[in-house]
Amino acid sequence: MEATTMGLHFSVFFSILSLLLLRSGALPKQHVSLVGDSGMRRDGLRVALEAWNFCNEVGSEAPLMGSPRAADCFDLSEGNHLMHKVDEAKNKMGVGKSFPGLPAEALNNPDLYAVEKELYLGSLCQVAEEQNPWQFWMVMLKNGNFDTMSGLCPQNGKKVGPFAQPGKFPCFGKGCMNQPLLYHNQTSLSGSQMRGAYWGSYNLDANLSSGIGETKNISFFEVVWEKKVGVGSWVFHHKVKTSVKYPWLMLYLRADATKGYSGGYHYDTRGMLKTLPESPNFKVRLSLDVKQGGGPKSQFYLIDIGSCWKNNGKPCDGDVTTDVTRYCEMIINPETQAWCSPTNLNACPPFHITPNDTKIFRNDTANFPYAAYHYYCSPGNAEHLEQPFSLCDPYSNPQAQELVQLLPHPVWGAYGYPSKPGEGWIGDSRTWELDVGGLSSRLYFYQDTGTPPARRIWTSIDAGTEIFISNNEEIAEWTISDFDVVITSP
Repeated sequence: MEATTMGLHFSVFFSILSLLLLRSGALPKQHVSLVGDSGMRRDGLRVALEAWNFCNEVGSEAPLMGSPRAADCFDLSEGNHLMHKVDEAKNKMGVGKSFPGLPAEALNNPDLYAVEKELYLGSLCQVAEEQNPWQFWMVMLKNGNFDTMSGLCPQNGKKVGPFAQPGKFPCFGKGCMNQPLLYHNQTSLSGSQMRGAYWGSYNLDANLSSGIGETKNISFFEVVWEKKVGVGSWVFHHKVKTSVKYPWLMLYLRADATKGYSGGYHYDTRGMLKTLPESPNFKVRLSLDVKQGGGPKSQFYLIDIGSCWKNNGKPCDGDVTTDVTRYCEMIINPETQAWCSPTNLNACPPFHITPNDTKIFRNDTANFPYAAYHYYCSPGNAEHLEQPFSLCDPYSNPQAQELVQLLPHPVWGAYGYPSKPGEGWIGDSRTWELDVGGLSSRLYFYQDTGTPPARRIWTSIDAGTEIFISNNEEIAEWTISDFDVVITSP
């Protein structure tokens, strides 16, 4: 056979083979990441920090700390020099200090100033991609104290005045919703190792300026990031500790929307999700190593997704009286019990949907997977709730919220989630590939009767813990690496 004829035959053969493989689905799907820094492997890191009071506002800045927003962003030159985008003077900016683009009404308003500072830091850190520029991974720190006499937090998005509600929320008195002391080691390079850190305390009398030392009777938080140049993923090492004055603290690492409303907010944000994932067509990959759990009250989220849509299914538009934050959280602390049960149906969603789309109602005691749900609560502005129901806390977000909190259970195994208590916990570090899109497409979320289903587009994906009003001083410690969000449809 002549070479030209043989080449033609092979060309035809491979064309037919490729067509058959394509039709059968045997060709590998293209890896399409929805985050800017896919798998946390980019040497030029982008990481920021935001701190909040109880209802995702600022209220007032901590003394000498500036607005509680900071960023550590740099590129790596060919000669392995770190070229930083944000200096410490910018990180320390607070109310009264102007910067490019700051509206006049935000100059002396701590809540508005923090929003604008995040946008400004985002502009300094932004990585230019032709269609989808992106900014940074976000470390989120939140204080769960709520002074009901302060008048700072709305009720389901509606302004309410001071009111007495003793015992329901932790607060040691006036000022308990304060912002933290915040310290920063800008990322540096030693040999081939890059390392940086944020740390601090909500206890304003703490002396942690040189690092975390003796911390008895005080709260603290710390996030350290490390990576070898050109090797593997960044590893983010987290610690958070509660204290008597601050028994409810939250620390997460988030991939947030690069524009628009991230989960829990009502203004423009910056982040890592350059394309927003939509159910059911995405997965989340990450490596998690829990070293200390944070005690029995630690609601450790292997993954927490957040978004916002109205009860009529329409997208949120910033009207906090009708917007609703929606969350789905997988809690992996084996000490967390299911509040949902046959005798406590108000803590269960009205129904459960299986992977083959079978609907099981919560009063079907023979088949409903009660142990798969820690707690479900309905938005406080819903008008057509099915009895019995439990309303979500009306104060801890700027608008009403809806929570679906899951526990490890066999029903979630089909999505790659933990299928039994203890999986993914201390001593069981893993790299997870979670079909978050598939699972979230089948969860119950409230909608008004007769309205078209909302598009479930997720604006925040995070992991970390919420130590929920601990009776003791507790420490949680964990590492996260290899974080990615990938599309699962061609």
